[in-house]
Amino acid sequence: MNKLTIDLGGTSLRVARLSDGRVIQIKKESCPAQSDEDTVIAHLENIIQSMMSPDVGMIGIGVPSVVDAERGIVYDVANIPSWKEVHLKDILESRFRVPVKVDNDVNCFVLGEKFFGAGKPFDNLVGITLGTGVGAGIIIDGCLYRGANTGAGEVGSLPYLDSDYEHYCSGMFLKRCSNLTGEQLAVAASAGDSDALDIWHRLGYNVGKLIQALMFTYDPQAIIIGGGIAGAAVYFEPAMRQSVQDGFPYRQSVKNIRILFSCLDGCNLLGASML
Repeated sequence: MNKLTIDLGGTSLRVARLSDGRVIQIKKESCPAQSDEDTVIAHLENIIQSMMSPDVGMIGIGVPSVVDAERGIVYDVANIPSWKEVHLKDILESRFRVPVKVDNDVNCFVLGEKFFGAGKPFDNLVGITLGTGVGAGIIIDGCLYRGANTGAGEVGSLPYLDSDYEHYCSGMFLKRCSNLTGEQLAVAASAGDSDALDIWHRLGYNVGKLIQALMFTYDPQAIIIGGGIAGAAVYFEPAMRQSVQDGFPYRQSVKNIRILFSCLDGCNLLGASML
């Protein structure tokens, strides 16, 4: 059975067709995120239709929002303001007549790593994405843990310093400190700019404290880091690893945990096939 998977973002959407766990076709288009609800849905339906074939037996979708995974309802989708409550599963099943699974995009990320990437050896792991925001997906005893409202893993909202982790571990922190994007700040750091290097160091410290919070809460075997900011790991990883060690009371946990960076192309798309 072939599957279609969708990674729905605020600026773009990607659709892949998979066969036996391999991506055999992929398409990327811009997302009309500022349009009304029906226009965004119609655009999504059109790109799905362009990829459909008779052997597609399932559609899996990752969405940057809180999701009622059982009923396939998405709420308050990040960067798509018109999507306040969209019954996406019902809409797409009615149109395409195949089962549709919907989940949070970071849950798709950690499923991708668990079944196709660096997470394969681990039954207990956390995947975190660092980008515009901060989120986590959680695998416990080999199974995705969603919580009662598919809200487990919203670690960016945990209090930290004078705000929360999202304000200190995401692009918001970089922008606030430098008025530059992560990409621009990485270029500056690569040129040896001391201010840029200091900002990355501070970000690494904050991410280390986020990892400590995850260790206290879930005690995973591994934490796998993805998202746009992870591409600049060379500039913040040393400070991050030092921060994880500093002040953590359980030395054996620090010794045992594996902290890895995602290297899996199309991780979210692959993970959506496992919903």
